[in-house]
Amino acid sequence: MRYWLGIAILVLSISTAYAADKQKLRIGWTAWSDAEAVTRLAATILQDRLQQPVELVLLDIGIQYQGLANGDIDAMLMAWLPLTHKPYMEKVGHQVVDLGPLYTRARLGWVVPDYIPEDQLSSIADLKDREVMRKLGKQIHGIDPGAGLMQASEKAIDVYGLNNYRLISSSGAGMTAALTRAIKRKKWIVVTGWSPHWMFARWKLRYLQDPKLALGGRERIHALVRKDFYQDFPVEVTEFLSRMFIPMEELESLIAKATDSSYETAVNDYIKQHPNRVNYWVSGKLSQ
Repeated sequence: MRYWLGIAILVLSISTAYAADKQKLRIGWTAWSDAEAVTRLAATILQDRLQQPVELVLLDIGIQYQGLANGDIDAMLMAWLPLTHKPYMEKVGHQVVDLGPLYTRARLGWVVPDYIPEDQLSSIADLKDREVMRKLGKQIHGIDPGAGLMQASEKAIDVYGLNNYRLISSSGAGMTAALTRAIKRKKWIVVTGWSPHWMFARWKLRYLQDPKLALGGRERIHALVRKDFYQDFPVEVTEFLSRMFIPMEELESLIAKATDSSYETAVNDYIKQHPNRVNYWVSGKLSQ
């Protein structure tokens, strides 16, 4: 009995030491609702199911791309392709590895509350109207200054001749705070938005039409890793990130739940409610 107990303790000690010695997987992320949801979901599964230690590194999006190219971080799960992050990929795309899409049917645009009459403001081109300018205070509420959405918004201002407007840089949280204040007062506001986002579940909103496609079309969000990632981490980690794919409606539901509780609660609930999907991501085996 003592012999087998000794063996068990030895095996446990070796396993614990192995886990402790494992190289941490550094995943870059930015505080956007969809990016946080997907990143925390992946990190939880990597740690709980694959015993892969993970460190989440909060960085501006441009620094993430550079950090991935330099090897300062190992992965990022929020590359908006083919359009929004095209400038970043043109600079460092040859230095990173694309593991494929994590979700599709994403989009960017300028968003307004649905109580703003559509016959007065339905398109970005309508922003040139003097009365519309007055009601909006000639402001468009944005997010992080380095975000691809902000670069696209600056382009839209030029394309549509909206130089009278000020594009306000803030953050994802700052943008939704401005939207919350405006909606409480039924005031006019335009914000830079994207799908998926919890704000569409909370309020009635609509995208302004973009006939000149200055803000792009449908996007895919990809997982990127640094070069030599496949050699430096267990093969199961790369395979997991290559297989991970979440339908848009499930992601939006996860994000909405996270805003009402926490990301930890929402992620754990998702894993419990979708065991077959998660098992496939981890093992590559389809449940019978």
